[in-house]
Amino acid sequence: MFNKKDKTDDKRFDEKLVQTSQQGSLISIWVDRQTGVNYLYTWSAQGCALTPLLDENGKVIVTQIGEAN
Repeated sequence: MFNKKDKTDDKRFDEKLVQTSQQGSLISIWVDRQTGVNYLYTWSAQGCALTPLLDENGKVIVTQIGEAN
């Protein structure tokens, strides 16, 4: 009745880079495994933000799907 897929591969995003500070804030880059789009995610005690990661020309950074891991 329902299509069952392998649970080992159901993650939508991969974390490419994680950086923390002494104040407890977090900066990470997430890669969408379906589209390859890179996102910049920041978190601190004051709040969080998520935005597409842009290159020096203002274009969205896209990773080839096989390279995200």
